[in-house]
Amino acid sequence: QVQLVESGGGLVQAGGSLRLSCAASGFTFSNYRMAWFRQTPGKEREFVAAISWSGLATYSTDSVKGRFTTSRDNVKNAVYLQMNSLKPEDTAVYYCAAAGLFSRRQDDYDYWGLGTQVTVSS
Repeated sequence: QVQLVESGGGLVQAGGSLRLSCAASGFTFSNYRMAWFRQTPGKEREFVAAISWSGLATYSTDSVKGRFTTSRDNVKNAVYLQMNSLKPEDTAVYYCAAAGLFSRRQDDYDYWGLGTQVTVSS
C-alpha cells in the first residue's frame, strides 16, 4: 500500500539546521510532484515547499525562501527538506505529500505521511 514516512525531525536551537527525509513506497514515485507542509496546533496546515517530478523545478513559500531547500532522489524514492537558519516560528509538525500536479493547495495532494515534529528553541 501507499506509504510516506517522514524522519529527521527533532529539537534544535534557533539558527541551527535539520534535514527532513520522506521515504515513499507503494506508488510510482517519479510520476508524482512532492511537497512539504507544516502545521501547528490550532492552525491550518501550511504549504512549505514543492518539487516537480524531475526535481528541476521547486517552489517554496516566502517565509522559508533562502533558508529551506527541497530535493528528491527518484532512485531512492525519497524527498528531502534541508532547513537552515531555523527560527522558533518554524516549529511545527512537518508532512510530506504527493500529488499528480505541481500545487501549493493541500486539497490537490493524494498521499500524506504522518508527519515529524520539528521544535526550534529560542
